[in-house]
Amino acid sequence: MGPYLKAAALVSGLALLTACGTGAQSRPCTMIASRQGVGLDIRPPQAAKVAEATMKVCWNGTCQQPKIHLMDGGTSVPQGCTGDDSDDVCGASASPDGSKHGFAELDGLSTTPVQVTVILRDARGKRLLDQKVDVTPQATYPNGKRCGKGAPQAGLIVQDGKVTVRR
Repeated sequence: MGPYLKAAALVSGLALLTACGTGAQSRPCTMIASRQGVGLDIRPPQAAKVAEATMKVCWNGTCQQPKIHLMDGGTSVPQGCTGDDSDDVCGASASPDGSKHGFAELDGLSTTPVQVTVILRDARGKRLLDQKVDVTPQATYPNGKRCGKGAPQAGLIVQDGKVTVRR
């Protein structure tokens, strides 16, 4: 191969590599993952009374009773911006909103319908709520749909003494 042919091949290869690195499709898929399970949001005023939440999740003839660690919820409160330009800084702070939330991790959860029994108890162990709801977990896409599916998840909301599916 002559020197001109080698140079042409090198330039062609570099042009091809450069073309592959441009455009919207060039963003790499990261190794970020999603947890499989069911999220639980308990809205005020009922959340104030809840000290413990348990779930029994059943599908395909098997049931799991995962631990749920409840955390206090909050909302973002805007703190303003330093200006109107795109590179100006804006701030926000978290403010408690009286809600509680948790997540039940489930091994082997699929995108088939599941039956979830939610039980909420107060600090004395008194049962505040015991309700079943059917939900179908959906695949998550933590990197966007072009990078493939993540783990399936579902979400439930407890409000006004009822459990509903989060949409």
